[in-house]
Amino acid sequence: MKAEDLKLIVQEKYGEIANQSKLINQSSCCGSTSSCCDVDYTIFSDDYSGQAGYNPDADLGLGCGIPTNFAAIKQGDHVLDLGSGAGNDCFVARALVGEGGKVTGLDFTDAMISKANQNKDKLGFTNVEFVTGDIEEMPLPDNTYDVVVSNCVLNLVPDKTKAFDQVYRVLKQGGHFCVSDVVIKGDLPEKLRKDAEMYAGCVSGAIEMDQYLAIIENLLFKNITIHKQKEISIPEEVLANYLSKEEITNFKNGGTGIFSITVSGTK
Repeated sequence: MKAEDLKLIVQEKYGEIANQSKLINQSSCCGSTSSCCDVDYTIFSDDYSGQAGYNPDADLGLGCGIPTNFAAIKQGDHVLDLGSGAGNDCFVARALVGEGGKVTGLDFTDAMISKANQNKDKLGFTNVEFVTGDIEEMPLPDNTYDVVVSNCVLNLVPDKTKAFDQVYRVLKQGGHFCVSDVVIKGDLPEKLRKDAEMYAGCVSGAIEMDQYLAIIENLLFKNITIHKQKEISIPEEVLANYLSKEEITNFKNGGTGIFSITVSGTK
């Protein structure tokens, strides 16, 4: 499948998800009346309820970590959130930067931008903005942001080198990124890797962890640190949609794993 086709699939599915609640996302990837897939989009997500600035209306359960916990965001910083969705991480970041800082969210799904702006307007924030754009070609200026965060989004970007190159471009010198993302260890079964619905569900878009880190290193980021990693347990009933019983056993016992990691690096 071509990169542009994959982007359209992700954009379509997340456009549908934007109009759902977290509860519906837990039971169906595209709504209770849809049969597009059986992926639970929230199986990766962490609990945000104790975070300063948390807004339940903005939490669709689409993350795989809490990157703001490790991002060393300071009062007055200008923070960029890639794949900002309904604004969950942006509002948490806004609590950290305070009135003197600024938060920008970038998303290429119009429905998500609309929902994020609705949430922002309810909160009355004037130092949070949401911009429509593609992470591989950000419509944003060079050397602008103190911190870039992202939560379970870059794995959905077809060209991760382009994505991290753009992160490097928009960061100020000495600025840093902190992203939570999905990676794999070992060989993911081909059926799982190629399935577009699982791709939109944050599994097949993942690449090998070593390859992921190599992309970051090759772009000359410094102080690369993995702050947290956890193995993702994919329910057997989900795996059964793609693998035979024998393949499921081999998958579980073969050393292959799907992990969420939170990693940072400095420009």
